[in-house]
Amino acid sequence: MQIPDYYLKRPVVSREKNEDFDQLYSSILERDSTAEIDYTLKAPKWQFLCYLSDTKNILLHGSVNPAIEEFEPRQSIDADEFGNRRAIYAASDGIWAMFFALVDRTRVTSLVNTCCRIRQTEDRTPESYYYFSIDEEALPQHPWCSGMVYLLPKNTFEQQEAIQLAGAQIEISQWASTVSVKPIAKIAVSPGDFPFLNKVNGHDPVVVSERASLNPNNFPWRD
Repeated sequence: MQIPDYYLKRPVVSREKNEDFDQLYSSILERDSTAEIDYTLKAPKWQFLCYLSDTKNILLHGSVNPAIEEFEPRQSIDADEFGNRRAIYAASDGIWAMFFALVDRTRVTSLVNTCCRIRQTEDRTPESYYYFSIDEEALPQHPWCSGMVYLLPKNTFEQQEAIQLAGAQIEISQWASTVSVKPIAKIAVSPGDFPFLNKVNGHDPVVVSERASLNPNNFPWRD
């Protein structure tokens, strides 16, 4: 499968940091409330979040709201059937969740984004790829803000179904729960924590909407 060059590949993470990540995660589990994580490790926050979503029974939800005690299902608007229903949505990827915590939605009206893990052959480890785009009028204004990434237990969530394309398996990192969920912890993030801040694309919302209506499967509707 030929992966388009506008998709971003997750940077390599050294496994030497896993012990520090495990110790921090263990300290989180000892708490009784949704406490904010005091992150003092040298590794970037996105690496810690990706480690959690890759190895623990954890999903992640990014929000500009720093004080969510419980998530309730809400109707979403999405071109894909899985994402267009009343549910709580979360990501099995730290970078993708972080994106939603950093976009200032008072200045951004349209998002086109995804995260998937692509396995080219059965004997190869799947690799994570991303696409991020906001409306082109907002992009030059640097419409970013600080936010919060919430750690959610995975047990009530279902994952979007994987697809087969050109001999590869594509696993979408989106999950949904139709029942309320209480976070177990949260971590503050800022624009400087996002590894792809300078690689976010811009798009015309009207053009994207028209293209999506004509061909819903032609994500990200660049042409």
